[in-house]
Amino acid sequence: MMNNRQGRHLGQWNDRLQVDGPPALHSFVNGLGQDFDAVVAGLSLPYSSGAVGGHNKIKMLKRQVFGRANFDPLRKRVRLAA
Repeated sequence: MMNNRQGRHLGQWNDRLQVDGPPALHSFVNGLGQDFDAVVAGLSLPYSSGAVGGHNKIKMLKRQVFGRANFDPLRKRVRLAA
């Protein structure tokens, strides 16, 4: 489904897992059902935000200076990175 953009088969896959799938996957399938249309679209459409997802430079810099003395090291890192 993922490699061939066949999100339309997700409903059938969900139904099969609910009937004879391992119990550990039942909660996963239920979670997919909560936003089913978005999951089908993600598996079907050629668009992706994967290349930009998770690239938050400020957040990365904040994590690098976490636990330092105060706000000044973070401000310095942000200014140097800009």
